[in-house]
Amino acid sequence: MQAEPKSSRGRLTRQRLLVAGKKVFERDGFLPARVADIAAEAGVSHGSFYHYFDSKESIFRVIAEAVEVRLISIDVSSHDNQRANDPIEKVRAANRSYLLSYKKEARIMRVIEEVSRYDDEVRKIRVERDDELAARLEATIASLQAEGVADTRIDGHYAAMALGGMVARFAEQMFVGGGNYTQERAIDQLTLLWCNALGLSGGANDARRPENGTSETSVRKSGKR
Repeated sequence: MQAEPKSSRGRLTRQRLLVAGKKVFERDGFLPARVADIAAEAGVSHGSFYHYFDSKESIFRVIAEAVEVRLISIDVSSHDNQRANDPIEKVRAANRSYLLSYKKEARIMRVIEEVSRYDDEVRKIRVERDDELAARLEATIASLQAEGVADTRIDGHYAAMALGGMVARFAEQMFVGGGNYTQERAIDQLTLLWCNALGLSGGANDARRPENGTSETSVRKSGKR
């Protein structure tokens, strides 16, 4: 891949190509997509494409990495200050953020999932992002254990890989695999599974969503020994 251009005009052209490439890959898939299609979508000549990227593969890898970074940039901010420090609400906010991000990127994620099966570089990007997310989750679990609200017998590394993988696979099935799930119930159930797995206790009663078959008792159940 070519070095990122130094001029503002060059950076804008490169960005146009990235936006166009994402649109073409979403529309056509990876194998049918052509450099000529990407150049035309970006409004540049076929030859100009190669001033910024070596190949269709190289631009796809840049797009894939940017998407993966956005996907794990979890926003756990809360508009309700009274619940902002509730550990269960933090889990819920993280699950919501991931699902909403995946939903937004579902069309390109379908292509990334496919290409990662045979492109080592794309697979490496995915593994690196998965490891980064797992490290964040492990730190979160350790913090919850230190606060005394999560089961200290749980190995944070194993739990982070298992629970993070659960949410990621669920998102893929929901938005790419065509699973018949509703967004809010999915968030509720993933949060319940997280909390039960960690033996998580404490927090606001309305975080348990009893109308969906979830209750404070059921969230705490696995924490009772």
